[in-house]
Amino acid sequence: MTRDMTTNRRALLQTLAAGGAWAALPATSFAQSGGDMPMAQLMQPSPLPDLWVGSKDAPVTMIEYASMTCPHCAHFHNETWPELKKAYIDTGKLRFVLREFPFDPLATAGFMLARCAGDDKREAVVDLLFAQQPKWAFTDKPLEGLQNVIRQTGMTQQTFESCLRDKALYDNLNAVRDRGAKEFKVDSTPTFFIN
Repeated sequence: MTRDMTTNRRALLQTLAAGGAWAALPATSFAQSGGDMPMAQLMQPSPLPDLWVGSKDAPVTMIEYASMTCPHCAHFHNETWPELKKAYIDTGKLRFVLREFPFDPLATAGFMLARCAGDDKREAVVDLLFAQQPKWAFTDKPLEGLQNVIRQTGMTQQTFESCLRDKALYDNLNAVRDRGAKEFKVDSTPTFFIN
């Protein structure tokens, strides 16, 4: 029998920091918002392919919905993510995916650029953008700041501009967000689902 529960971000992070007792709960879902959520529904293909980190055979799956301009998401990725990856993902206990849930056009642009970097570089670009979020997301000239940060990845100006004009990518990214909101009741970030 599946036991579902809803918890907020603070409780989730406290649980993770407590040493991983949550991993022993094989069929439990934690979400910042929403309620009962069947994992089969969460695992159905999205308009953009999920780019998983960790073993496909991991006993626990974690899905995060995040926005690139969300300070709480950046805090999670800068402070909690490295330890989570080291203790659970790198050891085969957890499989993780970040799904795009942009709250504004700038967050959409950040996620588009991460996707344009390629599947094998997307996570590194996401990490870079979260690490340097204050340099681009909260400035007087955010697009210029975003260009400067992305330049560190080796992306050319031409690729940068071409990526941001990719209508299909834009539509698919927003479809991932809309699906999260409609089907999974995501209304804030970060939102985590853990089975």
